[in-house]
Amino acid sequence: MAPLRTRFAPSPTGDLHLGGLLCAFASFVVAKMTGGTYVVRVEDIDTPRVVAESAARIVADLDALGLVADEPHGADGGPYAPYTQSARTHLYDAAIASLGAAVYPCDCSRAEVARAASAPHAGEEMVYPGTCRDKPRDREMKREPALRLFVPEGTTIRFDDLYRGPHEERVDLTVGDFVLRRGDGVYSYQLACALDDRAMHVDLVLRGADLLGSTARQIHLGRLLSSPMEPRYGHLPLVLSAEGERVAKRTRGTTVRELLARGISAAELFGFLGHAAGLFPDPTPRTLERSIAEARAPDALFPVQREARVPASFV
Repeated sequence: MAPLRTRFAPSPTGDLHLGGLLCAFASFVVAKMTGGTYVVRVEDIDTPRVVAESAARIVADLDALGLVADEPHGADGGPYAPYTQSARTHLYDAAIASLGAAVYPCDCSRAEVARAASAPHAGEEMVYPGTCRDKPRDREMKREPALRLFVPEGTTIRFDDLYRGPHEERVDLTVGDFVLRRGDGVYSYQLACALDDRAMHVDLVLRGADLLGSTARQIHLGRLLSSPMEPRYGHLPLVLSAEGERVAKRTRGTTVRELLARGISAAELFGFLGHAAGLFPDPTPRTLERSIAEARAPDALFPVQREARVPASFV
């Protein structure tokens, strides 16, 4: 199998938890088993949510487990540096400029969009109704405007997800014209992620199933930006607590530091995570070296569940 470039792209809003570690571990193992490259990129563009020293703690936790990046986020000399999104904003500005007339200002408030849009069903996003699409772009704005991307009628994106199978989405119907930069100047996850994955030549994006809904927009954006390459995607099972709730940074007892402090070994973590990702047939504890040697290739994964519940032995 050809060497693959994978990446782990954490947001520095708290300590590394099991859900994030699943993405990091799967990305690392797939890169190493194919003789490829594992990249760590810090997604810190939403500055109001960034927690001081969080990025350093996340990287330290990864390094302690042996998941050391080939192209770490702090590297000055990496081929696609910088690996911290807050240092890449000039690239996002250039990308927005290159989209030309397809980008327009929107000074709607969130409440105004909600009143005008169709009510979303559970788990769906609110579809922007195009309120500002045809308004004069040099008008006096009610507030600092966001920048939205016009999505033409019939925009259909198809892709084959490694875990979820064939997927098709009409972007104009599921989200409509979407935000590239918020009114407060923060660039959208969709823009930064789409641009950076392609700019860094990532072959395979392994991330949580909660981000499946972002994929069609990112593929669409990448194609508009004339990217010469397009990554494959695999949306991993969500990790649930023993109580059945999705594990997040605020979920007590599920950060890597807490688990290791309670005596859970790295091998136990790797066994659980590799099984959850379909790399192993069972959750038997494995060293990192054994994990790489025994993991299934991305195109031959073992069947996985929609969710991965934290083992009782971890609690």
